[in-house]
Amino acid sequence: MKEAWAQSNREQMPFVFYERVIFMTLQAFFTQYPRAAVAFSGGVDSAFVLWAAKKYGCDVRAYYVHSAFQPAFELEDAKKLAEQLDIPMTVIEVDILSVPKAVENGADRCYHCKHALFTTLWERVRADGYTVLLDGTNASDDASDRPGMRALKELSVLSPLRLCGVTKAQVREQSRQADLFTWDKPAYACLATRVPTGTPITQDKLTKIERAEQALAELGFTDFRVRLAGNTARLEMTAAQLAQAAARYEQIIAALGADFDAVVLDLTPRRASR
Repeated sequence: MKEAWAQSNREQMPFVFYERVIFMTLQAFFTQYPRAAVAFSGGVDSAFVLWAAKKYGCDVRAYYVHSAFQPAFELEDAKKLAEQLDIPMTVIEVDILSVPKAVENGADRCYHCKHALFTTLWERVRADGYTVLLDGTNASDDASDRPGMRALKELSVLSPLRLCGVTKAQVREQSRQADLFTWDKPAYACLATRVPTGTPITQDKLTKIERAEQALAELGFTDFRVRLAGNTARLEMTAAQLAQAAARYEQIIAALGADFDAVVLDLTPRRASR
């Protein structure tokens, strides 16, 4: 009922009033669930969930699940945000490359990966005495495009932002007002998404991709992807950075060339992350 009310009225009410409704709804959520664990990725959505949980008096602990699919900077961002909010954070190591269906990289890889990660997470959360596990899925996320959401439902993981009708735009705006450094952080899909579906995932491939994306970040690029095609790196840039990437192609080759047979620039701009 709460979710349906939020969805049907979201477009009809003034923005400022709707902000108040969001917070009233989230406050009600955390009143109902006063003690919870949060699956924290270091991204904008789960960061906002942590902030809201603390604001509304929830006894909350963050859990970061670290695997070969997550780059190092995500863990550093998670630690920084947890410290900013003064919320305890536990890091859980998971050997995702030992999960056959994840490594096979079929069309349902995301489902199997998410199921394995959250199964392990639930074991630790319950051992720590928590009976409620939350994640950062928001009301803008399309369930038909995110097979991992099926795993969350099967494992009884609650998504307060989605349940309360909080959209991505609302998350970013309220995160900005709350002075969370994640407010404008681009969405970042895991490293496994850079490997073509049907191509087995290996540690070597993930290491090369992460190293390449780190090198591009150090050159000043943002919101890009390095896709793997055989041992060729295909760079996807937003329209705002495509010309710059072309102009600095020799620098890019020098930074990435040692790991790949070829480095190519996709001339079709990628859509900017929300």
